[in-house]
Amino acid sequence: MLKSLQTQLLESRWDDAATKGMSESDLLLYRSNILGSDKRVTNYGGGNTSAKVMEADPLSGEDVEVLWVKGSGGDIGSMKKDGFATLYMEKLTALKGLYRGVEFEDEMVAYLPHCTFRLNPRAASIDTPLHAYVPRKHVDHVHADAIIAIAASKNSKELTRVIFGDRIGWLPWKKPGYELGLWLEDFCVKNPNADGVVLESHGLFTWGDTSKSCYDQTIDVINVATKWLAERSEGVPAFGGAVHESLSPAARREIAARLMPAIRGFVSGNQHMVGHFNDSDAVLEFVNAKDMQPLAALGTSCPDHFLRTKIRPLVVPFDPAKGNIEEVVAGLPDQVDAYRQDYAAYYERCKKDDSPALRDPNAVVYLVPGVGMMTFAKDKATARISGEFYVNAINVMRGASAVSEYQGLPEQEAFDIEYWLLEEAKLQRMPKPKSLAGRVALVTGGAGGIGAATAARYLTEGACVVLADINEEALATTQTALTDRFGADVVRSVVMNVTSEEAVAAAFADASVEFGGVDILVSNAGIASSAPIEETSLELWNKNMDILSTGYFLVSREAFKLMRVQDMGGAVVFVASKNGLAASPNAAAYCTAKASEIHLARCLALEGAEAGIRVNVVNPDAVLRGSKIWEGDWLEQRAGTYGTDKDGLEEMYRQRSMLKRSVFPEDIAEACYFFAADTSSKSTGNIINVDAGNVQAFTR
Repeated sequence: MLKSLQTQLLESRWDDAATKGMSESDLLLYRSNILGSDKRVTNYGGGNTSAKVMEADPLSGEDVEVLWVKGSGGDIGSMKKDGFATLYMEKLTALKGLYRGVEFEDEMVAYLPHCTFRLNPRAASIDTPLHAYVPRKHVDHVHADAIIAIAASKNSKELTRVIFGDRIGWLPWKKPGYELGLWLEDFCVKNPNADGVVLESHGLFTWGDTSKSCYDQTIDVINVATKWLAERSEGVPAFGGAVHESLSPAARREIAARLMPAIRGFVSGNQHMVGHFNDSDAVLEFVNAKDMQPLAALGTSCPDHFLRTKIRPLVVPFDPAKGNIEEVVAGLPDQVDAYRQDYAAYYERCKKDDSPALRDPNAVVYLVPGVGMMTFAKDKATARISGEFYVNAINVMRGASAVSEYQGLPEQEAFDIEYWLLEEAKLQRMPKPKSLAGRVALVTGGAGGIGAATAARYLTEGACVVLADINEEALATTQTALTDRFGADVVRSVVMNVTSEEAVAAAFADASVEFGGVDILVSNAGIASSAPIEETSLELWNKNMDILSTGYFLVSREAFKLMRVQDMGGAVVFVASKNGLAASPNAAAYCTAKASEIHLARCLALEGAEAGIRVNVVNPDAVLRGSKIWEGDWLEQRAGTYGTDKDGLEEMYRQRSMLKRSVFPEDIAEACYFFAADTSSKSTGNIINVDAGNVQAFTR
């Protein structure tokens, strides 16, 4: 259902008090941030803003006109001042004399660095001429859904005229670049009273004499379009009306947990991919609709949408009324292969002599009736943002199909954007992926010192992490700390008791929905107990066995199931103990359970090898700082065993070691990282002791 008109209309976020005394460049940043903070105005990374500002030339000291414009990459909603490129307007104007025509327009990008003001290192984007040649001081370019709904309609020129009259002009589709900049200039010269222009299948340009008037213009134009669409869409069934009913939220996640690991395995041939699940109202309305499949086949219109979501999505033939999930999973290999073949055929039809090589032929967006949308990309943020872009596309299709006929980009135009040599050059400049990029790790005992340190080590190397722990309060604290360091996209948590089959299965299902699956299991949950054998109760013995042996079995079993579905191999790391190899007095239950862990790992290494699942063990010793098991009775009991006190225990352990060094959680994390990374890709069934040296724990 469409939202009420009141909730659809934008409110001004401009605060005169907040902008008092700001310079023109500061006002530009302020305007950019408040425009980009509302996804109804423009999508993440989409659109750009500019201001023409008088600045003192660093050499002559004379005032010169400088274009401040969003540089290549970045997002206007979150960018800082260093995100703007700055260029001499005089030099940008002089470039017109070098322009050889539309067939040579891409070569103009190489001239932009020669126009740089104050040696600004921020690269100018392809959209720079679009702002430079509009003869107005302040220019906004945004991708508002309401505007693109009009721009992507079959009769968009006529609709623009009906809605805006002479106030807003219209230009036919043209790939962003130098030629389009000249078109905009020509339009402004011929229509001096116009407040902006709609670009077919693309977006909106607006302008003003001041930063505030430019912002107000943008918001008002979007609201005019929003109101017009809402009034004419009222009572019109979205996308031809619903033919499916949504499953319950829990059932939707259950189906997603089945599908996402399987899909992730198929799409991760070149590199590990991360998934994102979206079952918002807008998505469900679309995937349940009669016209979903024909509309999805048309692809998106706005270039920014298209670059993030590919030529078209893949529609998964799940029927929520029949619940045919087994049939769907069985059919996925053929369906994915058919999509790849179709994409390769599209490439062959459209490629040119100088086109870049065929890229990943897998779909980015997967639509599932009754369930929602899944998106896959090289990292979580990109997967999430790709989904957001497709929601923008859904909103566009809803509006356009309600008042006209929606049209996507023509296939050749879409290809020319996707395989644009300038876009390829941007891709080639991207930094090399980190060693665990695209990997997903589940860490049990994630709220403890070793668990948190291991999670941080993995996050540093580009992994996504699910923290699992029975201590809800400590888990929340750890998640907050890691989120503050690494961002909300890559950290999740789940309260889990490793001795509960149901809780363990639910945790891996959550990981599958949140990230698409699991590649790395760090089995680290633990307790510790100390008592002479005659004082060791059956309850204490069983508690050690339940958590340290049975718990490790349960999480490993679930990890194996999931990793086999993904068919991408995997890494299982057991955090055991020196005490699994070396006996210790007054700790029979603990030592025996730890020995069980080590032998379980050996057995699993044998079973997992044929599937590329590696299983290895890290044996810590005497990790006192930050470790949850050293809180309370265990610390006091071990101190009593060795005839010292709490303060002297760490020193005693240090002196007992061969290297006379303390062992910290970060040391264990380093070993866990080694066993998760490709540097240990030929290691399985192995043990690393991180104990500063203990001859009794030598493995041979």
